[in-house]
Amino acid sequence: MKARKLFIIISISAAFALEASAWSQKGHDVTAYIAEQHLTPATADSVAALLDGRSLVYWANWLDNASHTPDYAYTKTWHYKNIDDGVGYDEAPLNSKGDIVTAMNEMRHILADPRSARSQKVLALKILTHLAGDIHQPMHLGHLSDLGGNKTPLKYFGRDSQLHSIWDSSLPESAHKWSYTEWQQQIDRLSDEAAAAVATGTPDDWARETYEIAGRVYNYFPKGSRVSYNHVAYWTPVIEQQLLRGGLRLAAMLNSIFDPAYSGEARAD
Repeated sequence: MKARKLFIIISISAAFALEASAWSQKGHDVTAYIAEQHLTPATADSVAALLDGRSLVYWANWLDNASHTPDYAYTKTWHYKNIDDGVGYDEAPLNSKGDIVTAMNEMRHILADPRSARSQKVLALKILTHLAGDIHQPMHLGHLSDLGGNKTPLKYFGRDSQLHSIWDSSLPESAHKWSYTEWQQQIDRLSDEAAAAVATGTPDDWARETYEIAGRVYNYFPKGSRVSYNHVAYWTPVIEQQLLRGGLRLAAMLNSIFDPAYSGEARAD
């Protein structure tokens, strides 16, 4: 009996840990796969060499698990930048343990520095791939007081849930029952000029943009909201937009690092 209770507790804890991640596994796969479609040949070769032939998609979700292990516990706060209601983005105090913007800039610099060891670059690439998804999930720029929506309860089609969880997986999965390749095929259809415009800016710019979306999300979903079909339809275009932004911006960052001939503008601070 004790063993059964322990198994139930562990299972619930594991489920919560997965719910607290961003975009779920498929969302991160979508972001990484979109990025792969926009790498220049030179960048694709460099990425393949660092990842021993494996793809960005293969490693897209790695950090969600790694952050819960002793070796990478220092990255737990790197997935988000929580800012409370009423605090402006630029006035928000920095987390002494790090945040997603600081981490993305640091990973970018490691990858661009010729003095970085290969092992440092491999790790930085895996981390940057994941964080490019996280920074575009509204609840990763959510309120500190409710842990990015984890403590904002609501009903999702009649079942108990919370704001972070529905943005992690419930809303995207209700929007489209697509594989990650189908997501890319359907939403990655901007002209070259429009895609280049989306990919400009810095992690700070992107976080500020996501923070503004988070404010809209909180206003739309007060505590106890009952989420149903009309709410899914309302937010589906935003989900598509954010996944596409993440993929295009990740590609631009990597191209700017690995391809000297690349003329894009995405950069880190």
